Amino acid sequence: MSNREIMEYDVVIVGAGPSGLSAAIKLKQLSKDANKDLSVCVVEKGSEVGAHILSGAVIETKALDELIPDWKTKDCPLKTKANNDKFLYLTETKSYQLPTPPQMHNKGNYIISLSDFTKWLAEQAELLEVEIYPGFSASEVLFNEQNKVIGIATCDMGRLKDGSEGPNFEQGIELHAKQTVFSEGCRGHLGKILIKKFDLDIESSPQTYGIGIKELWEISPEKSKPGSILHTTGWPLKSDTYGGSFLYHLDKNKISIGFVVGLDYKNPYLSPYMEFQRFKHHPEIKKILEGGRRINYGARALNEGGTQSLPKLTFPGGMLVGCEAGFLNVPKIKGTHLAMKSGIIAASTILENIDTKDEISNFEDQIKNSWVWSELYKVRNIRPSFKWGFWKAIVYSALDTYIFRGNAPWTIDHHGTDHESLENKNKHEKINYPKPDNIISFDRLTNVSFSGTNHEENQPCHLTLKNEDVPIKTNLELYDNPETLYCPAGVYEIVLNDNKPQLQINAQNCVHCKTCDIKDPTQNINWITPQGGGGPNYQGM
Repeated sequence: MSNREIMEYDVVIVGAGPSGLSAAIKLKQLSKDANKDLSVCVVEKGSEVGAHILSGAVIETKALDELIPDWKTKDCPLKTKANNDKFLYLTETKSYQLPTPPQMHNKGNYIISLSDFTKWLAEQAELLEVEIYPGFSASEVLFNEQNKVIGIATCDMGRLKDGSEGPNFEQGIELHAKQTVFSEGCRGHLGKILIKKFDLDIESSPQTYGIGIKELWEISPEKSKPGSILHTTGWPLKSDTYGGSFLYHLDKNKISIGFVVGLDYKNPYLSPYMEFQRFKHHPEIKKILEGGRRINYGARALNEGGTQSLPKLTFPGGMLVGCEAGFLNVPKIKGTHLAMKSGIIAASTILENIDTKDEISNFEDQIKNSWVWSELYKVRNIRPSFKWGFWKAIVYSALDTYIFRGNAPWTIDHHGTDHESLENKNKHEKINYPKPDNIISFDRLTNVSFSGTNHEENQPCHLTLKNEDVPIKTNLELYDNPETLYCPAGVYEIVLNDNKPQLQINAQNCVHCKTCDIKDPTQNINWITPQGGGGPNYQGM
């Protein structure tokens, strides 16, 4: 029996992102309207709300308008209205403007810092008496004898690297609830456990992912064009690799610039981070950055699977919302509005069924009857078409969009899992990436220092290996240790110990992007929750 302290709530929400906070706000709004006193708690592993939140980001306000109709009067940090879209195809030295796909038209949308927006959402939630606890990692799902989820336990604080109790040890607490909402974001640690335990993905295609790498820059005032949006495709990626860039002009001479690479790439020598650094030297991009300075850095995995990869959303005692489930519109490059709406729908179904002892299965029905599903269903075939190569996918996507209008009488399967797509090193040549110049491009460790990342070094490592021999016997032999390249934070390093190669894990560098958990070819790396408060500390990202 555990002797942990227990706190009781009606609803516990894991993760203070857009979906979790939207669920909390809507629960309190609805319970007030129904004269019910519903207790709602949100736990967040970041040191503060927004510390682990990273996105492009351009937001569509559809869900926000539903949740907080008078948001414009509440000092909401949506200040920069999108006013100009541009879509370029790049070669190494030239650019060609392409028609902007209809999904990428941003009239009426806002360029934002998603980190700042979630901080604002948290303020609105607290005004409604939602209890929010940043710095507390949900590290364990709690079940009763009937295998119903009854809440979560937070991570112990102050354990030493060997797992023993240190001088400042504090045991985690148990948060019990009638319903637990899991909104950890893409590839959530507890969500992964729940999907496996309840076979939630047994009827779904494998989820597929991308890695998004981002920098925030302050540029010369004469180059600033608030509201201007640029997306590119093509160089530096080859036509067999899915990906592209974004460059958004915020106010105060800031731009958000980033690069996304689909994690179904085949070449073990590809480094998404270095592709991004190389991309910034394209003449079309370099001219914007010259004379400016990078002020923040971060990285995050994102779901790209669409409707065919969504797992079953409910199980006894809880549900999955937001990017935990996979609500992202890939052609739009947007998911915030979908994540928020999933949280809103979760709240209404929970309130109607708060005292049920059964699974709230009608949540999924409500999702499928909403605009979330119709929006995602219409674009379901675009991302998987890229398994045929860039140009064939462009032709198919045009047909799907303009002729079938998203209603083709078929659904294209994905390529399979991302970790299985990596090919033997003997099929590929090493990529000779240019050395960063420390003006436009930077090495990984320098950039990590701009992410605010910090972990207590003497805590147990949150990047665990199922088998200590695999990194050298398998990953080195077959793939030349791709973990040293796909990680955007320099966490994985091959060092010599008695002249023998050994994998060194620099866990203190980890920005919690989850790429290693997704792309490791043998699925030997398991990302688990570290102590609360560690990881990146994104500001304005």
